[in-house]
Formats: sequence, C-alpha cells, structure tokens
Amino acid sequence: MDGDVAVGVKRGSDELSMYSSSPSSMAANGSDSKKQRLDESPPSRVLHIRKLPNEVTETEVIALGLPFGKVTNILMLKGKNQAFLELGTEEAAITMVNYYTAVTPQVRNTPVFIQYSNHKELKTDSALNQRAQAVLQAVSAVQDGSSPSSDQGVLELAPPPSPVLRIIIDNMFYPVTLDVLQQIFSKFGTVMKIITFTKNNQFQALLQFSDPVNAQQAKLSLDGQNIYNSCCTLRIDFSKLVNLNVKYNNDKSRDYTRPDLPTGDGESTNKDHSLLGTPSGALASYSSGGGYSSSLSLSQGGGAISPLSAAAAAAAAAGRVALSGSGVSGVLLASNLNEEMVTPQSLFTLFGVYGDVQRVKILYNKKDSALIQLSDGNQAQLAMSHLNGQKVFGKVMRVTLSKHQTVALPREGLDDQLLTKDFSGSPLHRFKKPGSKNFQNIFPPSATLHLSNIRDGIGEEDLRRLFSNSGGTVKAFKFFQDRKMALIQMSSVEEAIQVLIDLHNYDMGGNHHLKVSFSKSTI
Repeated sequence: MDGDVAVGVKRGSDELSMYSSSPSSMAANGSDSKKQRLDESPPSRVLHIRKLPNEVTETEVIALGLPFGKVTNILMLKGKNQAFLELGTEEAAITMVNYYTAVTPQVRNTPVFIQYSNHKELKTDSALNQRAQAVLQAVSAVQDGSSPSSDQGVLELAPPPSPVLRIIIDNMFYPVTLDVLQQIFSKFGTVMKIITFTKNNQFQALLQFSDPVNAQQAKLSLDGQNIYNSCCTLRIDFSKLVNLNVKYNNDKSRDYTRPDLPTGDGESTNKDHSLLGTPSGALASYSSGGGYSSSLSLSQGGGAISPLSAAAAAAAAAGRVALSGSGVSGVLLASNLNEEMVTPQSLFTLFGVYGDVQRVKILYNKKDSALIQLSDGNQAQLAMSHLNGQKVFGKVMRVTLSKHQTVALPREGLDDQLLTKDFSGSPLHRFKKPGSKNFQNIFPPSATLHLSNIRDGIGEEDLRRLFSNSGGTVKAFKFFQDRKMALIQMSSVEEAIQVLIDLHNYDMGGNHHLKVSFSKSTI
C-alpha cells in the first residue's frame, strides 16, 4: 500500500472505493522507513504524487503526465495535497518517473514528489470524482481528436478554429528560439511551419500544426506555463490565419515541409533541427515529428543538463519542471586549464558567450583552475553544459558547479599577480538587455563562427588574414548580403574557440568592434 490511501474492492463491480487512511499513517510521511518502502515499489502505470500545493487543479496534475503519453485516470486527494495519476501504459509511467528522477518536477514553483503506486490501476467513484473526470475527458478528447460527449454533463470543447497558434513570450529573460518552440510544441503533433518576430518589444511567433486538434491540445496544455522557472511565460491564442506562408528557412522562420527553401538574409539553417547537437550532458534529442521519444534519457557525462534542452523538456511537461539551474549558485569551477596561457580576460570572453560573467578568479595555489561567477544559476548551467570537455589552449577543460555562492575580491594591494578580475561593470555583457537578439543565437562551440559589426570597406581577404594571424587555418568564408555580417569556418572547434577568445571585440577602427559568436551553420 502507499500508506496514505487505502483501497477497498467491491466484488462484482468495476468501482474501487478510495478513502484516506488513519492519521497515524500520515504521521510517518517523512520517515526513513516509509521512504525506503516507497522506493521499493515495483513499476506501475499508476503514479502517486505528493506535496502538491494547496490550490492545485486537476489540469495542472494531468499536465505533468501529458508529454509521456495518454493520461487515463486521476484521483485528487486535496486535503492531503496528493494525487494519483494513471497513464495508458506502464512504459509511459517508467519514462515519466525516470525523467523526473533527474529533473525535479514543480507545480506552481513548488517541488513535488512522484513515485510508483502499489495500485496497478485506478478505479474511481465517478460521482465523487466528477470534476477531475470532466477535466480528464476534455483533455483525452483533444488527445484523441474527438469531442467529449455532452450527455454526461462534462466540459464541451468547441471545435478548434485554426491549426495556427499565436504565441507571445512574457518575461523573456532567457533565450527562446525557433528551435526551442519546435521542440516544445512537437510533443502535441507535427509542427509544419514557424515564423518568429518582435512586435511591441515582445518576442512572438506564429506556429502551424498539421491538424487543428493538435493546436488545441498544445494551447490547453501550455498556455500560461513557464519555459524557464519563473520566466519566459507562454501566452497562446488561436491565430486568425489558417495557413502560414514561409519564404525562408533560417533562424527567424522555418517551413519543415520545404527543406529546399533559401535562407534569405538570415544565418543559414542547419538541416538538423535538434536544438543543441549533443554537447556533454545535454538532454537526449526529441523527434521533430509528432512522436514523443519513448527513451527520453539523460546522458550521465558530468551529470549536467543543458538548460535550453531542459527548457524544452520543461515546457513539454507544461512548464512544471524546475531547471536545476534555478536553485544553484552562478559560480563555476573550471579546471585542467593551460596555466601558461589562461587569463581572467580569456575566461571572461569564452564563458561570456553563454552568460554575463561578473568575476573571474584564477586560484593562487592551483593556477590550472579558476572560479567564474555568472549572473545566475541558469547561465552557469548553460555555460557548463556547452564548455565542459572542450579543448582550450591545447588542454581539455573540465567545468563543474562550484560550492561557492560568489567569487570574493582580494583586499586592495594583495592581488599582485592580477589573478582576480571584476567584470560586473563591463560593457561587453551580451545578455544585459532582456529580449536581446543574443538570446536567440546561443549555440555550442563549433568550427564555424558568426561575425557581426564588420566595418564598411573590410573585405574577405582582410578578415581571412586577421583570423589566420591569430593562429588558425581558415577553411571557408561567406559574407551576408549587407556585408556587415559573415560566417568564417576554422579547421577545428579548438581553433574557433582560440580565435573567438582573441578576436571578439577586436577594434576594427572607426568605433567598430568585431562581434564573434559560435554558429550552428556550416558553409
């Protein structure tokens, strides 16, 4: 038994009457013996969810299970802040438990606990559980593409007006890209087209499903949810449009049915629509069609979860998943550095690709290690997931979360080797401005670099020479039409990291400082 609920079976009936147990069993809720007993429960398609917030709704509990498969039943125990959720298959329940073992599930910013129940199925008294059943039937109807029957007095859903959703992102403090949206929304059906744009200083998107029913399911599950913990809130409405006309496949618009479209002026797109490639510790890629990968797994290399991938998963779980970065300090420990070459400035530039670096301290007694403080835990996780295991100055760098909450500055006059530097007032922070374009252009280290802010009159040969003189071999080069931006491909990722450190913010004269970032494209 689960300890919190007893079940009585009435012979000859499909009903299970469920009633709460005695107060004495509740008193043992936090005890070690109880936890041990719960952990030993064999897999079941019925899951027991505990520590729910007081005002939680049935829809919010159902949303925890939706990305993992069909939710077939629910029982709310509101007085105990608990619920039981039954999924269509045991495999879906196992996937859900495994996923939430690695990433803490949250409902209304409160961590909740999910484990297998000892019940193999959930049979509830529909009279006592009427509201929950109505919500469940409405969600199931959308999943099945049918309309819930009205003769039982349950929620009637109007037919969806359009396969196109209009999406607005509120409080966009972290990046939300076209690829993030595609991964989030493809859990609910085949995403055919996306157009992103900024209107009234807000990031918005139009997203077209193959079927209006999928659009309705996505709206029902995701409207009002946060992609990241406490920010990047999805506001979703049906669009008046019923079809999107996409002219270019690039970072601003995409037609997944037409891979042959030109890229236009934007940075050319990669055929691979996976969000981040496979950096160490990133979440396993999702399928880009309507299917939900049945083997959603976390790679164990370093135990890191890339926040962008986790964000997609988080929103797929209806925004209920807290990024592990949200409760973590913003300080990283980088080790196995080349102590002859590394400086606070070089670490500031490299880690600054993924967050606003506030302070850097190379350790006095261990000069192959450094502490890097970013603005917050999400930025730290993003930098860690992309940079751990990369070769920098000829050595494979290791990046882990530090136990320190901040990097302390030395007392005046005591840092004669200039090992510590405060960058908090730097004008070079890429992410100071909420909603900045830089949020949409965060990619793993790659051999191809994106150059911007190129001064008039600077040609391809000038830039090839500049990057070759920095110790690299230029393999390919391509200007964009306006010649203010370009792509340059080095012979390796290590070389690209080196020239980015050397040449980001390079003074080209005439108040033009070259901006260098990693690109997801190849030339």
